[in-house]
Amino acid sequence: MPRWIATGIVAAILATSTLPAQAAPKAAIATRTKAVEITVTLDDAIKAKPELAVNILGESKRWVDRERREADREWQNSPELFRGGRRWTFERDYAVTSVVAGRYISILRTDYTNTGGAHPNTTLETVLWDDQAKKRISIRPFFNDLADNSRALVEIQNAVISSLIVEKKDRGTYEVNDNDWFKNVQPSLFKIGAVVLEPSTEPGKSSGLTFHYSPYAVGAYAEGAYTAFVPWRILQPYLTPEGQAIFGGDKPKDPTVN
Repeated sequence: MPRWIATGIVAAILATSTLPAQAAPKAAIATRTKAVEITVTLDDAIKAKPELAVNILGESKRWVDRERREADREWQNSPELFRGGRRWTFERDYAVTSVVAGRYISILRTDYTNTGGAHPNTTLETVLWDDQAKKRISIRPFFNDLADNSRALVEIQNAVISSLIVEKKDRGTYEVNDNDWFKNVQPSLFKIGAVVLEPSTEPGKSSGLTFHYSPYAVGAYAEGAYTAFVPWRILQPYLTPEGQAIFGGDKPKDPTVN
C-alpha cells in the first residue's frame, strides 16, 4: 500500500474516533454506550509506521465492534448486570518492545477487561511486524524447523520452563505442583507462549526471545503475569541464516535499550 494512502487511512480513523471527555489523550479508538466503555491506545512508534498502524487499527476496530455488540446485547438481556449505571470496561494497549535490524518490530498487546466478575482480567498477546515486507510474521523464518515437537521447540520449551522456575523462586511463589501449570507451555509454535524479540546490548540485534504469559496462564491469578527469557545462544544451533543475522549480544540491564 502506498505510504500516502496508509497515512490518510490512519488519519481518518484517528479523526473519526469517538473520544469521551475523560479518555486519555492518546486513545486512538474509543466508544461508550450504556453498557460498555472501550478504548484502544497505541504508542507513537506504531503511529509513525502508517502500514503498521493501519493493520493494528483494523484489528482493533473489529475487536471494538465485537465487544460493543456483545455488551449491548447483554444490557438488553440482563439489565441487572448494569444497575446503577455500571458499565463493562475494555481497554487494549499496543506498545513496541523492540526494533531489530531496523526491520522487525515487536509489539506487546495488553487487554484489560472488567465485566463485573470476581476480578478484572488481563490478557497478553504479541505482534511481530516485518516492516520491510509490511506484514505480520511469526518467528518461523528465523529457525530451520519449528514444527510441533521439533528439537528447536523442545529446547525452547525447556528453557522457558527453567526461566519460569527461576522467576517463581525469586518471587517466592514456586510450588512442586507448578509442573501442572507448565503443561500449558507446549512445544508448538501456537501453544508455547506469546513471543517478542528481546532487545540487545548490541545495536540492531536481538539477545533472544521473551515469552509473555497472562495471569492464570502459568500460575495462580494472584501471582500476576510472567515473562520467560530464552538467550539466543541456546537457539543458535537451530537458526537459519536470517536468524543468525539478527541475534547477538546480551539482554540489556536497562529495558529501554533497543
